[in-house]
Amino acid sequence: MEELRLKRRAASLATGMLVFLAPVAARAQENAIDSGDTAWMLISTALVLMMTGPALAFFYGGLVRAGNVLSVFMQCLVCMAAISVLWVIVGYSLAFGSAPNAGVNAWVGGLAHIGLAGVGLEPLPGGTIPALLFMAYQGTFAIITPALIVGAFAERMKFSAFLLFTLLWSLLIYSPLCHWVWGGGWLMSRGALDFAGGTVVHISSGISALVAALLIGRRRGYGHEPLPPHTLPFTVAGAALLWGGGCGVNAGSALAANGTAVLAFVTTNTAAAAATLAWIAIEWITRGKPTVLGAASGVVAGLVAITPAAGFVSPGSALLIGAGAGVLCFYGIRIKEMLGADDALDVVGVHGVGGTWGALATGIFAETALNPAGRDGLLAGNPGQIWIQLEAVLATVVFCGVGAFVLLKLVDALVGLRVSEEGERAGLDLGEHSERAYMLGSIAD
Repeated sequence: MEELRLKRRAASLATGMLVFLAPVAARAQENAIDSGDTAWMLISTALVLMMTGPALAFFYGGLVRAGNVLSVFMQCLVCMAAISVLWVIVGYSLAFGSAPNAGVNAWVGGLAHIGLAGVGLEPLPGGTIPALLFMAYQGTFAIITPALIVGAFAERMKFSAFLLFTLLWSLLIYSPLCHWVWGGGWLMSRGALDFAGGTVVHISSGISALVAALLIGRRRGYGHEPLPPHTLPFTVAGAALLWGGGCGVNAGSALAANGTAVLAFVTTNTAAAAATLAWIAIEWITRGKPTVLGAASGVVAGLVAITPAAGFVSPGSALLIGAGAGVLCFYGIRIKEMLGADDALDVVGVHGVGGTWGALATGIFAETALNPAGRDGLLAGNPGQIWIQLEAVLATVVFCGVGAFVLLKLVDALVGLRVSEEGERAGLDLGEHSERAYMLGSIAD
């Protein structure tokens, strides 16, 4: 009998220990590295990196004249190099570091992670991927955002001015804005929704591009000489690569290989397709013929508009967001004509307008039934979300517009913004880099 009592006591003790340890084990499991999530995020990081080079380089490179194609490729490549270094040294910390007090933390992340201090292979709090991988993934967003601005001042900005402006803009505008929306800053606390970069990436680059185009002035010959794209096949190839990469941007923003990633992938593809068809249709109706450039522009417009909404809306809503983007961005590219700005590659009309529409549309179509981490929008019974989204849009426009103006003026005072007339007519490839993309024919055509 004594032996039986001892066995029962031991069993009871073991059961009690299991009950006590089960929550601890569950928490440990929740905060453990998941190989599937990590693999997916490595792939997504590579896809987003690809969006700057080769995707954006081809897209923009095909739209400029032959004497400037290498300069565009160079600018995209240098964004990948320069911002990667800046992000590791201080950019990531300003975006996602912790600040000494809550007041400062609302505006900038601080220097807790300077030089990636404290950022290692341990998982993110409550996450399943290494913190270092999250840093790398976010770094690809920091890379492509200033690269988008390149399209506004293509064919006429000095390389030295481009490099200085890009570094300053990334440090003083992108990183703080990223913190506002994703790093625990004031817009995040207000409940603004931005799944993968409507405000942080597209509106910020679009408004900065408008300021740049106005300050640097028009290309020589603009308005009275033909300035046609030199090779549209480059642009189409770039658009197709951006389409694939955009799925990595948005699905990767789930930070796991889960249902939200699947939703974001499907909504992204759906919106890009709808925007392409809408752009083709409106162009066909208003101008008589659909163009290849229009189709490629529609792809990008759809990708831009769905970015803030991708993980919060249904595929049906993505159809409407994409179709709306195709029409709105088609007419949005006329903004430069209204303002007299030479936005050479239509950054404002596509990224500025498309990003604004996407941010507001998120406030209309978002559903917590699809993603409990988000918030309901207008159609789900929460009209106040639209006002929060509008607040985020306006804050981004003011901050990035004023910031870009100040930085461009500073750069102009230090090194000058624009190449000489002779250098512009010869083409930036030769004038800024002493190279030619093509050995036959005139490089300025």
